Amino acid sequence: MFDRLGELAEEHADLERTLADSAVHADPDRARALSRRYGEISPVVETYHQWQETAADEATARELATEDSSFAAEAEDLGRRRAKLEEQLNEFLVPRDAMDDKDVLLEVKAGEGGEESALFAGDLLRMYLRYAERQGWKTEVLDSTITGLGGYKDVTVAVKAPRHATGDGVWSRLKFEGGVHRVQRVPVTESQGRVHTSAAGVLVMPEADPVEVSIDPNDLRVDVYRSSGPGGQSVNTTDSAVRITHKPTGIVVSCQNEKSQLQNKEQALRILRARLLAQAQADAEAQAAAERRSQVKAVDRSQRVRTYNFPENRISDHRVGYKAYNLDHVIDGDLDAVISALTEADRSGRAAAADGG
Repeated sequence: MFDRLGELAEEHADLERTLADSAVHADPDRARALSRRYGEISPVVETYHQWQETAADEATARELATEDSSFAAEAEDLGRRRAKLEEQLNEFLVPRDAMDDKDVLLEVKAGEGGEESALFAGDLLRMYLRYAERQGWKTEVLDSTITGLGGYKDVTVAVKAPRHATGDGVWSRLKFEGGVHRVQRVPVTESQGRVHTSAAGVLVMPEADPVEVSIDPNDLRVDVYRSSGPGGQSVNTTDSAVRITHKPTGIVVSCQNEKSQLQNKEQALRILRARLLAQAQADAEAQAAAERRSQVKAVDRSQRVRTYNFPENRISDHRVGYKAYNLDHVIDGDLDAVISALTEADRSGRAAAADGG
């Protein structure tokens, strides 16, 4: 452990010198990446330095205690502090998700439940947009299909941390939102006041940089068509909507929100890159799962993940047993408590895996 901490301390010092060079900031992307890494390891290195000082003071106090017993109590206090710092360092060194500093593309799709499901998909979209606003993130709707009552058949939104942000990124907070979200409430279309259950699906993908996912143009089939709005009415009189099929994987992406064919193609390629990266990540995780017994079932994104019960004002996350009666706040974007419960479960699982448990 301490060899690794020494390496981190050296890296931290190198980053500090590099970031002090004004020439580095001429390349905003590089400066942002270096700043994030610096922010990520700063708490670890600071705690490591505290541990070094405390361990040295403890050794001195124990040596003095052999000659003067009045130093014995101080040595014991320093020993307890050193042990506590070691626990913190062990937590810091739990293997992290390599994608944690990524921005994300988030898709919400209506499921079973007809128009009520589409309205619920719209509620989920607004919940995530408000949560992003609370976090200081930027959002951009890339593509959407709106239903007659103002719900969403499907919607894709990009969520980005500010370019100057340090530490973990959007993926670290939203990665466990993927899965089936279930709602229980009286739909606006229900005349008898009966509670109905419907669902919507959420897919969260780390956004891929062009250099991370190489796409051969020969692997693509690009079709253009006329954009349509709610109820199928024509929106544009030109064929500006774009559908891209990635032939090797069969992944199909369409985009019609932008006014020009070129803009829609660029947005569709952006979504395709994220989907290809997500697929590669899923393949790698599946392979690792076969070799790693301690994969955390508590945060399995493939199953039903959460229930929103409006009559009881209850939010339940089924993966970690989280339950709270503040659904009105959660649906308004106050997601910190439930996300923190998921993050802690994941961290505990990673710690157990690192310990071989």
